[in-house]
Amino acid sequence: MFLGFMGEFIIVNAIIFGISGQDGYFLSGLLQKRNIEVIGVSRSYGKLRGDVADFVFVESVIKYQKPSYIFHFAANSTTRHDALFDNHNAISTGTLNILECVRLHCPAAKVFLSGSAMQFKNEGLPIDEKTPFAASSPYSVARIQSVYAGRYYRDTFGLQVYVGYFFNHDSPLSSEKHVNQKIVGSVKRIAMGSTENLELGNIDVKKEFNYAGDMVDAVWMLVNQDTVFEVVIGSGKAYSIKDWLEYCFKKINKNWQDFVEIKQNFVPEYKILVSNPELIKSIGWQPRVDFYQLADLMMGDL
Repeated sequence: MFLGFMGEFIIVNAIIFGISGQDGYFLSGLLQKRNIEVIGVSRSYGKLRGDVADFVFVESVIKYQKPSYIFHFAANSTTRHDALFDNHNAISTGTLNILECVRLHCPAAKVFLSGSAMQFKNEGLPIDEKTPFAASSPYSVARIQSVYAGRYYRDTFGLQVYVGYFFNHDSPLSSEKHVNQKIVGSVKRIAMGSTENLELGNIDVKKEFNYAGDMVDAVWMLVNQDTVFEVVIGSGKAYSIKDWLEYCFKKINKNWQDFVEIKQNFVPEYKILVSNPELIKSIGWQPRVDFYQLADLMMGDL
């Protein structure tokens, strides 16, 4: 709530679709610190429970709330083919539902759509906004469809639609289906006396190790300007999974080779995935948490 012209109070609110994930959590905290009312939406958790793929539900929420901001984080973040329809429903259909309801009921709202590094053609070079898309998985197909829908509504109806292409990011809230947290969880248990083996794929793969809190800072900076509408969000610094392994095991004074089993004939999705964040940095954003600080955060007090 803000004090507006002539002293009247203006309610500023934001809808976060997909609030149950780590990005929704950190963005919610950021908004609340700025006295913005947060309406969290999720299929399983939040102020409102419902499916972003359900147009009637989405319309009822947006028509009633008349939000100042809408953030679309809902997704099944996997590139597996068996998540084909789940990703299509949450990302592609969800985007269309949100944008059409904004057009009909609150065209002044600012809309943020999550994008992904995985929707770009990756030739091992730093990826930026000019890198072409590549439909390499059902997940990337859904993300690409979402972006084109955003461009259509921006160009045709003048909606304020922003896209942030997230590169790899983590926090203590990540689940162990993500390799960084899988390693951290195993290291913590080993520190407590576990003799488990940690099975991993290709540990020479290089990617970014960004902090989720930094990423939502970039999102907030992006939607509060009107010059740039699509940006890659990342540090531009790549480290290998082996680097992460070595640092985490070093914190408990153990040798990672004694606990890690490498899968034979494992084929990774990429050898390196790294951004060129020049554009997002040009509007003032800088990541605050580096590779080592992220590991320290996720490892906790060990």
